Amino acid sequence: MTIRTILVDDEKLAIQGLQLRLQPYEDIEIIDTCANGREAIRKIKTEKPDLVFLDIQMPGFDGFSVVKGIMEIDPPLIVFVTAYQEHAIRAFEANAVNYLMKPVDEDKLADTIERVRQRIAEKRSSEEAEKLMNVLTEVAPEAAEEFTEGEAETSERFEKLINVKDRGQIFRVEVDSIEYVEAAGDYMCIHTGDNSLILRETMKDLERRLDPRKFQRVHRSIIVNLDQVRQVKPHTNGECFLGLDSGAEVKVSRSYRDVVARFVH
Repeated sequence: MTIRTILVDDEKLAIQGLQLRLQPYEDIEIIDTCANGREAIRKIKTEKPDLVFLDIQMPGFDGFSVVKGIMEIDPPLIVFVTAYQEHAIRAFEANAVNYLMKPVDEDKLADTIERVRQRIAEKRSSEEAEKLMNVLTEVAPEAAEEFTEGEAETSERFEKLINVKDRGQIFRVEVDSIEYVEAAGDYMCIHTGDNSLILRETMKDLERRLDPRKFQRVHRSIIVNLDQVRQVKPHTNGECFLGLDSGAEVKVSRSYRDVVARFVH
């Protein structure tokens, strides 16, 4: 199945360069190109692509304006392509798959395509699961209700907030804001995007409180929130590093490589 793609850039040479770099990817089908933001909004709404490579710095409607302009529809995956590094944070805030600097690096493009494939596969799996649940609701409503209740119970039994007593104060930390947790004996250092707090608790006890669908051990002494991962950097000795939202990097030891298989395969 192909990934229907639109390229948006006001520079013709930039469009041509990206077309050339995307040629080796047989599942990427470029269905259209756009030279400005208004045209992009119109084409995205009518052609409903799976993926859009979107320049940020364009006259009139810039890339972020395009994203705002398509919010009333089910939006495609967005990859921002730009020459301006300072837009990176806004790009991720817009839930972009990735942020590529011009000229586009081939290795980073390959990593981006893998992310796109994964996101599309997850979306399709979710849609298939929803269809199956609709059928189950029609033919066996009692079974569907039990399944839904089971899902809710699984989610609710994990912490949403953690109280941390540190430096004589009690901090209420939203679990989703945690980037990673680092162990030091019987103490845990909880890292969020803008703070680090010390919690007196063992790694094993803290793991029981966190949803394993999000929080995974990637090292003997480190738990990472997989939702906060933005980049994977393979290392020559079989280890790799995870780049997180805040810019922090966390090492994944060889014995835990399977945990990040979703990012690198």
